[in-house]
Amino acid sequence: MLTNPKLMPKTIALLRGINVGGHRIIKMADLKKLMNGLGFKKVITYIQSGNILFDSPAKAKYDEIADRIKRGIQTQFGFDVPVVVLDAKKLEEAVAQNPFKDADLSQLHITFLSEEPAVAKQNNIKTVDFTPDAFAIQGSFIFLKIDGSYHKTKFSNAFFEKKLDRTATTRNWKTVLKLLELSKNELN
Repeated sequence: MLTNPKLMPKTIALLRGINVGGHRIIKMADLKKLMNGLGFKKVITYIQSGNILFDSPAKAKYDEIADRIKRGIQTQFGFDVPVVVLDAKKLEEAVAQNPFKDADLSQLHITFLSEEPAVAKQNNIKTVDFTPDAFAIQGSFIFLKIDGSYHKTKFSNAFFEKKLDRTATTRNWKTVLKLLELSKNELN
């Protein structure tokens, strides 16, 4: 239980495409400094791929937080980075909702969307079949069961962004579980 009702549960920002292949390089110490400069508190980063946990005001909206971080990165580092924001409670709900519970953990991923896509757009892609890879949309989460390497699947961030008209970023299950663990530790 939170002791300060003016803060929302630990907030998580997921950046897409930083520190990949020598492009859009941001050191985690510099990212943490930027986040503190944007007014966020208790900032923690996890691995180099752009996972940030922090405290934010209870009335802050996810899209506003994402935009603030995105503009800060653009100003500070000179490039555009898609950002998806959620809180620890929402991440915990996502883990609990995993429809592929019997799959090997190495096959599991979640694509996080900036917001839930329109029902009509969801319905349009439900018939897409890239077997053996599979997906299931639940709210603003897309659960992926990828038979081989994620980088070889057709269920990419670009695919979902084009089809659903939402910002998307994907994390493997190991990273998702670690972010959940870190967020719970920060709440206790």
